[in-house]
Amino acid sequence: PEVTLLTRSRVESNDPNPFDWKLRTTDDYFKGKRVVVFAIPGAFTPTCSSTHLPGYEAAYDKIRQQGVDDVYCLSVNDAFVMRQWGLHQGLTEDKTVGGLGFTKVKLIPDGAAAFTRGMGMSTLWDVERGFGERSWRYSMVVNDGVIEKLFVEQPLLQNSGPDPFEVSDADTMLAYLQQKTEL
Repeated sequence: PEVTLLTRSRVESNDPNPFDWKLRTTDDYFKGKRVVVFAIPGAFTPTCSSTHLPGYEAAYDKIRQQGVDDVYCLSVNDAFVMRQWGLHQGLTEDKTVGGLGFTKVKLIPDGAAAFTRGMGMSTLWDVERGFGERSWRYSMVVNDGVIEKLFVEQPLLQNSGPDPFEVSDADTMLAYLQQKTEL
């Protein structure tokens, strides 16, 4: 989907939160690049924090070696929550002026769920978890704005009791990328 996301960009400042608002389009993230995106239901949630993000952070260099320009984690959370979650996860912060967060996996805030809805991955988890609208768990390779490969956890349900995590993980993505490189 073509959307504009409201993010935060580092500025020159001694303030504890040295950022200004920055609009970034999907073209900013995807045009002329081959990237991996994985989407999660929420920052600070158990599977996202214990396995999903740490798996991609650990595999970041191996993924990049497969012809991938960057790795993004997308969640229906605001920019403030995403930054604090990244810090809490021990990600190394990119302190370069103009930087967009972290040195390896970049965290994309989809606070209004515009990208998530455009992908058809919006789900309500209000009954089971009290979340409201969130992203379903999935991962994909995007090559110059076109989805090359999409892994969606099944079944995609509204108010799902289970939180499946079988195909959107870093190992599955890395295996796909390595297989593509060998061809």
